[in-house]
This record gives sequence, structure tokens and C-alpha cells, in this order.
Amino acid sequence: MQVSLNWLSNYVDISGHTPEELAEKITKSGIEVDGIEYVAEKSDHVVVGYVETCEQHPNADKLNLCQVNVGTETLQIICGAPNVAQGQKVAVAKPGAVLPGNMKIKKVKLRGVESNGMICSLQELGINEQYIPKDVAEGIFVFPEDVTVGEPIESLLNLNDAILEFDLTPNRADCLSMLGVAYEVSAILERPLNLPDEQLQTIPERAEDLVRVDVKDPDLNPYYAAFIIKNAVVKPSPLWMRNALMAAGIRPINNVVDITNYVLMEYGQPLHAFDLERLQSDQIVVRRAEDKETIVTLDGQERVLSSENLVITNGQKPVALAGVMGGADTEVHDGTQHILLEAAYFNPITVRRTVKETGLRSDSSTRFEKGIDPERVYRAGVRACQLLQTYADADILTGAAVFNELDIQPKTIAVNMDTVNKRLGTEIDHSEAGHIFDRLQFEYEQNEADFTVTIPTRRGDITIFEDMLEEIARIHGYDNLPFTLPGGASQSGRLTNRQHLKRQMKAFMEGAGLMETITYSLTNEAAATRLVSPENRDEGYKPVRLAMPMTADHEYLRLSILSELLHSFSYNVARKQTDMAYYELGRVFLSKESELTEQPQEQERLAGALTGLWLNQPWQNEQKPVDFYVVKGIIEGLFDFLNLPVTFKALKLTDMHPGRCAAIYVGEKTVGFLGQVHPKLAKDLNLKDTYVFDVNIDTILEMFTHTLAYEPIAKYPSIARDVAFVVDESVQAADIKQTIVQTGAPLVKDVSVFDVYQGEHLTAGKKSIAYHLIYQHPEKTLKDEEVEASFQNIIKTVNDMYNAYVRT
Repeated sequence: MQVSLNWLSNYVDISGHTPEELAEKITKSGIEVDGIEYVAEKSDHVVVGYVETCEQHPNADKLNLCQVNVGTETLQIICGAPNVAQGQKVAVAKPGAVLPGNMKIKKVKLRGVESNGMICSLQELGINEQYIPKDVAEGIFVFPEDVTVGEPIESLLNLNDAILEFDLTPNRADCLSMLGVAYEVSAILERPLNLPDEQLQTIPERAEDLVRVDVKDPDLNPYYAAFIIKNAVVKPSPLWMRNALMAAGIRPINNVVDITNYVLMEYGQPLHAFDLERLQSDQIVVRRAEDKETIVTLDGQERVLSSENLVITNGQKPVALAGVMGGADTEVHDGTQHILLEAAYFNPITVRRTVKETGLRSDSSTRFEKGIDPERVYRAGVRACQLLQTYADADILTGAAVFNELDIQPKTIAVNMDTVNKRLGTEIDHSEAGHIFDRLQFEYEQNEADFTVTIPTRRGDITIFEDMLEEIARIHGYDNLPFTLPGGASQSGRLTNRQHLKRQMKAFMEGAGLMETITYSLTNEAAATRLVSPENRDEGYKPVRLAMPMTADHEYLRLSILSELLHSFSYNVARKQTDMAYYELGRVFLSKESELTEQPQEQERLAGALTGLWLNQPWQNEQKPVDFYVVKGIIEGLFDFLNLPVTFKALKLTDMHPGRCAAIYVGEKTVGFLGQVHPKLAKDLNLKDTYVFDVNIDTILEMFTHTLAYEPIAKYPSIARDVAFVVDESVQAADIKQTIVQTGAPLVKDVSVFDVYQGEHLTAGKKSIAYHLIYQHPEKTLKDEEVEASFQNIIKTVNDMYNAYVRT
């Protein structure tokens, strides 16, 4: 919602507050002001000028030489606008003026003739082009006759206005109108509210004698009023109304349409004007559309309707989509004289269905969907008639043809101030509570601490005691609420061990070079069962389907985070991103039921995906692509950080590379997997070699002891030994490493593989695996004899267990 402060000042005095100060007060009361935008940059020396003469430039066919009276002097100005003419009142930037965009106006010569200033268009004055009326979009702006020559143009064109952008929550539909905002600001500033005058002079002829209203579905349209306006003159709107609409983000069209839009923004009540002669009927019938029935809407598009749509008809054919858009056949045009003005209350559900089916969304439909004030429906029609009488020279028939089954009885809520103070931790006394209700303009009855508050129909969001509690808190001031801990609290809150560990794991991943992502928990049918970790796959879990999915791409709850991570990769690759490393700590949803009878089990998992270059140093001409061992190293680092022993075993998994995939074990328990995505799947997603990992965090958190684990820095020197074993191809390097660790304990401090070789000088079917051993004792310096004895024992054990021999 765009709120013009100049427009708002018509209803409540906001003087003494800058736009920034007012925005802060409104935000602190519970409605967020998303931003402040000024209509135009400040400019000076721009005044109303009168074009006394306008002749063709002697040396240019497309330029005009004008003599312009600016009140204190007459300036010679050369103007190239096609619509400049003698007798106009125009905006003139005098020499020395600075226009938006830092355009400085000086005395210049154009084609040998002196020009002292510039006649301006609205664009040159800083007004957004999309809101400028079409009749003045090309060329200079011409003022009405009633403006004063020499008068500054800022207030005339609303250039000194500021717009507050409200970020409204769905429950605050009352602030989708200027009056709703005025009620709010009046309560915040404690200043009186000035509502528009709704007095109307009518002619004796009655509207209900010319037209009757028949509503076939009162549940969808409980109220409909048809006002009749005769002898209207369609012409441009007054300047003040154009300014207000442009400030609200609406392009002015003509006085009739502009008045309906103005009242829409002022009262929050959508209206629609029909050309009465084009309506060709003396009745309005509101009904459900017939299946396959069509209507051409104001945007020129033919819409095919269904029985879910509510339409306004002339008794035979649809002339408007209820609450959404009017029909082209009954549109108000320049020759319109007689008007039927619709003011109605439509069920929000039927409007929402029509919007969803047709794809049409408008300011009117937005307000109907969120809920309008039923008490303002008729009043808004009267207000529009009053404006049409004044600015379209129209005759207004008495009354309106009305169908009314609308309940507009206000709700009442019992409020006990002792309960309020207990909930809020405040000490608001009874008189202050009454003052808060007065500021909100809520009527009430009081019996000591008990209030019975009558909620006006404009505040449809207030239905229960807790809603009133919120109103009291925000008007009292959130800054005034006590900020001490609740009574009985011994200490402030803190993270649980689980929360703290999860944050540490995230920090580790980011320190390792991965970027956190958050992907959808919902996915499509094909991706729902893709890349499921082996421990969950073996349990036979099935993806959970939503009962009412919004789209086919978000139909199932995920069994794996990886599928959506890969789609994120695919999205980014299409946008020229090639080197990516993402991780996500999120939940998957597990169930074995085909027909869900209870909530699925939620399991927390840590998943990641990497592709492209892991290391890229162009200056050193050094590049390292992501491979299996990069991902394995990240996981090993994570488990080392957690002080949990981890092992890896070869694994074959659907959608994973058959030779580059491993299950992750802690002890004998499978906790996830890692490896390369199958090339076929990668190709389908337009990815190059991509590596992933997926770890069951719930299981890890259960195994983690939450105890501090550290080793003191060794005081004594270490001794290194290297050895290469020749073994069968089928022997796993990790198995030999485990044997070395167990045999060499406690002297062997660390074991690592640094070379694997196959080829010349080795028998077919054999391979050489080289290990680097570190010997160290925490309490003494090791002797060569001790190290040698252990080293020879390791060689013997490995040779015996794996039919190996030492490569020389």
C-alpha cells in the first residue's frame, strides 16, 4: 500500500513530523513501513508561466519561439514540444533552476536565438512516467485555467509529497485504504480524525424506479447497490485528484474512472461504473457463470468462465467479473452520459477463485480477497456520487437499487485489565485503558477492570481477546513494555547441546569452503525417490504426497535433500556459474504408508554437492577440480572434528557412479553416503562431474558425547617410516591402514596413504600401496630398536593377512 502523506493530511494532522519520524512511529505500532519515496527530487525556480505568444523558430522547423509571462517578468523560451500553444499555463524552469537529475537551466542560444529557461514536461519534473496520464505523456504539461501565474509548481503538482510504502500483513486489510491508515495514524499521534463529507444533493427521480437488482447467490454476494447518475460529462479529472492517484501508483484516465479509483483508495471499497445506455437493460442480475460462458474484459481479452465464477449480468449476458474486472461492452467512454455505479460486497472466496482461474489481479480484487468493511459499502457509493456531481456536472438520482442480506453487526469482546496486565507484564490502569480504546475509536462499556469493547466493522482482524491484547500492547507502545525476565526465571535462555553442535557443524562446512543453501522440502514425483541414502532406502520408505499440491513440481515431501540441491546447481549453471560447493542442513520426511494416517517421521540430514574447480589460482596457473577425494576429505574432517571414528565401504546406488560411491559408517552403523553423481543424471541436469554427500545428523547427534576431547601437544620427537605393500587388486587400502593402526598401537601415531601404483614391474592383478607411518610416544623419546621392532611386526602382520610382500 502506497500512502501519500499529502493525501493523508486531509484526514489527520501530521504536521511536526518528518516522513522518517512518522514512518518510525507507524512501524513501532506494528505496521512495517518498508520504505519512503519522494514523488520528485526537490527543485526550485520552477513556476507557472503563461504563454503570451508562440511562433515558429526562424531557423528551425520543429522549434517554437515563445514569450512566457512568469509573473515578475516575461521570458523568451524556445520549446520543441509538439503541444505548446499560445494561451497555455505551463511549468517554467527559470534560469538558475535545478531540475531532478541535476539538470541545470541556463540562458542558452538555440539555432542563433536566445532562450531563457525551459517549459517542462511532467517527466522532466521527476514524476514517474508509468503514472503520467496518457493525454499529457507526450509533450509539456498544461495547467488548468484557475492556477496563478508565477506560483511555484511544487504543491500544484504534488512534487513536495512523500510516499510511505506499507508492508501489510494479511490481517490488516483495513489499512488498504487512506481512511484506514488515517484511523491508525490518528491513534498513534493522538490527533482528531477528519472524515470526508458525504452530503449529497439528489434529484427527485429514484434509482430503484429505473433499475432493479436480483442476486441469485446471496452467499457469494450478500449486498449489491446500484446508484444511477445522469447527464455526466466525461472529461479530465481535477488536478488535485490526478496528483493523488499518481501518488498512489494509479494512472489517471478520466473523471468517472478516476473517481471510482479515488474512492477505492480512500474508502478501500471497490466500485465499478457501467455505461447505462450500453447496459441495455433495466436490471442487474448477479449469478454464477455457466460453464464455457465467455466475457470480453476491459483489457480486451476474452475469458472463458466456469460455474466457480460470479458474474454481473444485464439479465442475459455477463457485463463484469464480480470483484475483479468489468466488461468491455459496458465500459465508460468519452461519450458516456448516464452511469450505473456498482457498490457491492462479494465473498472473498469467490473473488479469489476467479483471480486464480483467470490470472487477473487488480486493486479491487486484492481488497475483496482480504476483506472489506461492510459498513462502508453504501457510503463509498454515496461519496463517489458526490464527487461525480461536483466534477462531472452530474445529476444523482435519489437512493439506490439495493439487495441486502449482509450482516454488519459489530462484534463485542470482553477485556479484563487484570488479565491484560498479567499477560503483558504491565501496570496499565483503567483510565489509560479507556484512553487507548478512545484513541482506537472503539466504543466500550466499563465496570471497573472489566471492559466490553465494541469492535467496528472496519477492523475485521479483531475477533478474540488475544487480538484486543495486541491492540492494547501496540498502542500503549512496545517500547513501554517491561523488558525484565518473567518472574521465576532463574537465567536467560541458551542454546541446547544439539543446537550448539549444529551451528558448529555449519561453521565447519563454511570453513571448508561450502556455501549454505535452503531448498524446497517439496519436490516432484521423479525427484522424490532420487539419491536416497542406503539406510533409508533399505527401510522401504515411500515419499509422502500432498493432498492438495499447488503444482506438480511441489507435490511430494522429499526423501533426500540432494535432488533439490542438484536442481539449484542446474539453475546456476544455466546462468554461467561453473564452480559451486553447496551444503544444506535440513529435514527429510519418512513414511512407509501408501495412504498416510499419521504424520511422517522427520529426520535431520546434512547434504552437500560440489562441482567445477575446487582450487583455482590463475596467477600460479594452478587448478584443482573437485573429485571423490575432496568430498571424502571434507567428511573425514567433519568426523574428526566430532571425534567420531568413520570408515567408508564401496557402495552401488541408483543415480550414483558405480565405481565412485561409498557408504559412510560409524562403527557398524550406516550414517550416509558420498560419491559422484551418475554421468547420465548429471547430463540430464546439464551438469559436469558433480560430487555429493549425505549424512544422517540425527544418528550423529545421538553418538556424539558432548564431552571436551583434546590431546596435549607432544613434547618428544617423532620418527617417520615409509613402506609399500604389493597386494591383490581387490584388497582395500583402508583395510590395510586399519591393520597397521591396530598392530602398531600405541606407538604408531598416524598412518596415511601417499601412493598407489599399478603397471610396469608389477604382476598383472597386483597393485602397490605406499603408507607413511608416524611413530611418537607422549612421555619419552623412542629408540630405534623400539620403532624397528614395531615396524617389522606390522610388515609381518600385513604380509600374513593380505598375502602381501614389501615392494623394494
